[in-house]
Amino acid sequence: MNRYPFFAILLFLSLSSCETANLSDAVAKEERGEYYAAARTYRSVYAKTSAQKTHLRGSIAFHMAECYRKIENTQKALSGYNNAIRYDYEDSSKVFYSALMLHKLGRYADAKEQYAAFLDSFPNHRLARNGITGCDSALKWKANPTRYIVKKMDKISSRYGEFAPVLSGDKYDRLIFTSSRKDAVGDSKSAITGIKNNDFYEITLDEKGQWTKPKHIENAINTEYDEGVCSFSANGATMYYTCCPEEDGTPKTADVYKSSRSGAQWNAGERVAIFKDSTSMAAHPAVGADGYLYFVSDVKGGYGGKDIWRIPIGEIGSVAPENLGPDINTPGDEMFPCMREDSILYFSSDGHPGMGGLDVFKAVERKGGKWRVENMKSPINSMSDDFGICFEGTKEKGYFSSNRNDAQNADHIYSFELPDIHPKIEGWVLDRDENLIDGAVVRMVGKDGSDRRIDVRKDGTYTADVVLGMDYVLMGSAPGFLNQKQSLSVPNEEKNQTFYVDFYLASISKPLLIENIFYDFDRATLRPESEDALIQLIIMLEDNPNITVELSAHTDRKGTDEYNNNLSLQRAQSVIDYLIAGGIEKERLTPAGYGKSAPKTVTKNLAKEYGFLLEGQVLDAAFIETLEPDRQEIADQINRRTEFKILRTNYRLF
Repeated sequence: MNRYPFFAILLFLSLSSCETANLSDAVAKEERGEYYAAARTYRSVYAKTSAQKTHLRGSIAFHMAECYRKIENTQKALSGYNNAIRYDYEDSSKVFYSALMLHKLGRYADAKEQYAAFLDSFPNHRLARNGITGCDSALKWKANPTRYIVKKMDKISSRYGEFAPVLSGDKYDRLIFTSSRKDAVGDSKSAITGIKNNDFYEITLDEKGQWTKPKHIENAINTEYDEGVCSFSANGATMYYTCCPEEDGTPKTADVYKSSRSGAQWNAGERVAIFKDSTSMAAHPAVGADGYLYFVSDVKGGYGGKDIWRIPIGEIGSVAPENLGPDINTPGDEMFPCMREDSILYFSSDGHPGMGGLDVFKAVERKGGKWRVENMKSPINSMSDDFGICFEGTKEKGYFSSNRNDAQNADHIYSFELPDIHPKIEGWVLDRDENLIDGAVVRMVGKDGSDRRIDVRKDGTYTADVVLGMDYVLMGSAPGFLNQKQSLSVPNEEKNQTFYVDFYLASISKPLLIENIFYDFDRATLRPESEDALIQLIIMLEDNPNITVELSAHTDRKGTDEYNNNLSLQRAQSVIDYLIAGGIEKERLTPAGYGKSAPKTVTKNLAKEYGFLLEGQVLDAAFIETLEPDRQEIADQINRRTEFKILRTNYRLF
């Protein structure tokens, strides 16, 4: 991109001496960084410049747009860039900045079109490529926001704006922020921003846990100059902050200052000599738990725009600062660092793919000085500027500043909190007839090695918290009953869910019906649909390796005793053969064929399922023959069954 020199505007002047003076004044103000004043002058000159003077008009429109962009007046900046495009101004960055302003206004489709047009001429431009990625991502993030709850702090909002909140105090009961409201020290307005210089303000939590009204900090740290964006040492005795002093009414370079506390008062701040060159900018200090002071600077050796740097606090003045590198820093601006107590870095950037303006990013340092950077997405981020985040210790809650939804583009403070997620598991532990069991427990083992014992309540229920994304193996057990194993995979989905896992334990002292075992008619061959039940039987035997069992088959009342005894024994052996093939030791399995000699006794569940049966009734031939024909068939079917019972519980103990 060919940035057109400021002074070159004067080459196109063919205006009256009054207009020449006005334009010269605008150029001088822009060169001094007095963007608010310069923008107003450019606007006045633009209105008086003939539309026939297209080259001059395009130049004025571009520089007016640049000034509006730098004071965050996005809509007026966009209008200026569009006029520069209309008048075919030479500086190719006009298309890029037009896209950037559209991006900040949430006009993502239009922004993508402008980014694409710019990339036609500059195909490797990183910020333009990131812009397109950000526009696409913003639509997805708005449609699927994170679980953070964001609320504007209306109680402390003012038309003057407030930003860069910082929590302090042992109980995080004090919030310091930056604002230019009317009781700030000094009366004049900044030529850079058009508003008063910033001072520090604070609010505190009252006895009801509510924030008090903002109070101007009447200490020596607040001066007629611009102060703001602070951070505190671990013991709270030292404040590092940004100060922009002036000399003969002209703003000097921003610098990091520090102040020490004397009782309840802060002493006058003094400059921290991070750079030997006093003209090098340093701002937005953030004290890290790792012993570093993080800050922002645009000194040479960075990656373009403003970068984040750090320096060991104890070695300031004796070592050179370290740039955090290209994972963090981009050709755009990276600002407002915040190092949380768990050593996770947060910062704001307009260079990484984002939703528009400054977005808040999270960065975790890895080995070798590499960083994993992640956009905080909606609703923390928006199409506007979102920055200056702070946390309540290691909790996922705190405050940040944003100029979203403000007609005057003023910054305001928002709270945020990530609600706790408490997914849980619950269920029943009963016997096979759904009776209560004394002394039942559930053992829950996670793939992370966690091992938890859960006592079952007297009403037969249990409950426990689970971890998102965790796989668990659960074992239900009780004295006098077989163990039962279950598994649970908790999805990594951030929402409150309850997972239900029930256990129905088999009594050691009672025969257990194996349901869904099917044989070919009048034969001992197992049918394919029996496989699921047989696999579950193998699992049960594997979960209880110390038991030996008798596998028995039973027939209905029809046929001779000899025939039924032989058929039932063959069927029991078919089951045992399947179990042996599945890995169960032969010595643990005993076949038995009872034919029709052991009719079923009606259980509570059978009585519940069949209203004509009573619990405890024996389904012998004499009883069945008293029933209606259709009910006789049901009773005969109940008698045709496969069961097992426990013979020993000490198989592996001797």
